[in-house]
Amino acid sequence: MSTNITFHEGSINSAERFELLQQKGITLWLTGLSGSGKSTVGCALEQHLLHLHKFTYRLDGDNVRFGLNRDLGFDEKSRVENIRRIGEVSKLFTDAGCITITAFISPYRADRDVARELHKKANLPFIEVFIDAPLSVVEQRDPKGLYKKARAGEIKDFTGISAPYEAPEQPEIHIKTDQCDVKNAVEIIAKYLSRHNII
Repeated sequence: MSTNITFHEGSINSAERFELLQQKGITLWLTGLSGSGKSTVGCALEQHLLHLHKFTYRLDGDNVRFGLNRDLGFDEKSRVENIRRIGEVSKLFTDAGCITITAFISPYRADRDVARELHKKANLPFIEVFIDAPLSVVEQRDPKGLYKKARAGEIKDFTGISAPYEAPEQPEIHIKTDQCDVKNAVEIIAKYLSRHNII
C-alpha cells in the first residue's frame, strides 16, 4: 500500500447519515454453493426492498467479475482478493446508508470474517446469510452446467468439487433452499430486518 496517502474523515458520520436518510445501512452477505440460490434470493430480496422504497443495491458474484474484479481468476489467492474487494465495496455502500446485498460463494470462513471485521471496525452492521442447499441438490439444479464440467475435469478449483466450501458456523440467518421457495426465503430475511428495525 502507498505511504503517501491520507484517509480523509467525512464531514458526517454514518449514524448522522442514517438519521438524515431515515434508513440504516446494512450489509447482507449471502454465501453458499454455486446453484444454492444466492442470486435468485438476492434479486427477489432487492425487488422486495425497492418496492418498500428502501435504498437497496445488490452486488452479484458474476456481475462484479465482469468489471471490478475482471483481473482475478479462481485460484485460492484470487478468491481471497475477490472477497476482500467486495468487503471494502459493500462497506462503502453500507456507510452510504444502503441495504447492501452481496451474493458471492465466498467459500472461506476467514475471508468472510475479514469482511465482517471491516464492517465492525467502521461500526456498520454485517449480517451473514447462509443460503444452504446440499451438494446433491445443487448438482441436480446445475443452472450453468458448471458441476457437470467440474466433474469432467474441465473446471479446476471448483467449489464443492475440487475446492472446499467452509459453511458458516453461526450465520445470523440460515435458509435451506431445498426446503423453502424464494418467496419464503425473502420473507425470512425481511422479518429479520423488521425485527432489527432496519425496515
